[in-house]
Amino acid sequence: MKLVWKLAWRNIWRNRRRSIITILAVTFAVMLSIAMRGIQLGTYEVNIRHMVELFAGYLQIQRNTYQTNPTLQKNFHVDERIDSLLRGSPAIQASTPRIVGDGLVSYQENSQGTVIYGVDPAGEAKVDKIVSRVVSGRFLTSSSGDEIVLGDKLMENLKAKLGDQVVVLAQGVDGSLGNLKYTIVGTVKTGLPDIDRSGAFIGLKAAQDLLVMWGRVNLIAVRLQDLSDIGPTITGLRDGLEGTTLIALPWNEIMPDFEQSIRLDNVSGILMLAILIIVVAFGITNTVLMSVTERFREFGIILSVGMPQRKLATLVALETLIIVVIGLVLGNILAYGINTYFMHNPIIFGGEYGKIYAEYGFLPRIESTIRLSSFLNTTLSVLGISVLATLYPIAKVLKLEPLKGIRYT
Repeated sequence: MKLVWKLAWRNIWRNRRRSIITILAVTFAVMLSIAMRGIQLGTYEVNIRHMVELFAGYLQIQRNTYQTNPTLQKNFHVDERIDSLLRGSPAIQASTPRIVGDGLVSYQENSQGTVIYGVDPAGEAKVDKIVSRVVSGRFLTSSSGDEIVLGDKLMENLKAKLGDQVVVLAQGVDGSLGNLKYTIVGTVKTGLPDIDRSGAFIGLKAAQDLLVMWGRVNLIAVRLQDLSDIGPTITGLRDGLEGTTLIALPWNEIMPDFEQSIRLDNVSGILMLAILIIVVAFGITNTVLMSVTERFREFGIILSVGMPQRKLATLVALETLIIVVIGLVLGNILAYGINTYFMHNPIIFGGEYGKIYAEYGFLPRIESTIRLSSFLNTTLSVLGISVLATLYPIAKVLKLEPLKGIRYT
């Protein structure tokens, strides 16, 4: 076997130019595939973090049917059992309760439907970045009181301004209608249509008074240390909530539309990478086939002096394997350098491009990741497709007869 390895290594460099071109082709394909995949996954991660930290939270605790049909009646008390669960998970950094209800906000002759968010300002500052999205005025300073913060589009449609008083009309959890006056202290712009066009933030206690939900909330938003902590934390919370009507949901179940957009883009990226790898496979097939065909006379002589065809086929396979492995190693090294660079030096869009990204709630930046799966998946894919690419040339070697090989011109 040692002799076969030595022959394979020497045969590679008999046609140095062709071997180098093939190695460079594999290197380029691997480097580009891993770099593209790393940038794709890295950009997904940064936007997912941005979205969950903007307002939704990494996960939420709510009634088990609330997500599919949210109503005020699906509420619960934050008791000691829930508090201990949240405090007992090391990955949970912070949590905050919320009330979400529908209502009507009016200013003078203008009225708009609104989604009322009852929030605890101190808790929101620890869990999300909604406070940083204030574009005029300020955010709430108290859970009680008559302050309100509106989405910028809602403020524009009402033709109101800071300091004006609006009337919020809403139906309480008991079916009664309530209306209270609130003073506009700020506006937010998040890029999320539901909030910018119809969102109204009031204090948690103020919302409980308006909606007759004293001591009860609709959900608890939770902030974690990292996205990778979601799975274990969800499992722990669900075990702790077993036997109750509450459930812990991750961000992708809370924002299914956002997850679907990422999945769609991910499929298109995988398709592009697959096309690139297939093109490389044809190049490898062509190289190996040319190498085999031009050595038919040599193979015929080798076979005539007693070398088994199986060993000859092994020789051809080893030549291909060496070329592919060299390309894989070089491609992984270069891709690691590219991904590391973009991790520390992300591309940030400014001007109009940046405004377009921000308008839809996305971060105007592209960055990468050095996640092991992107390296491993690409390496195994190229290696697997390379094995398939050598099957036809190896089949021709196995069918070669000594006399026909010697006579081949």
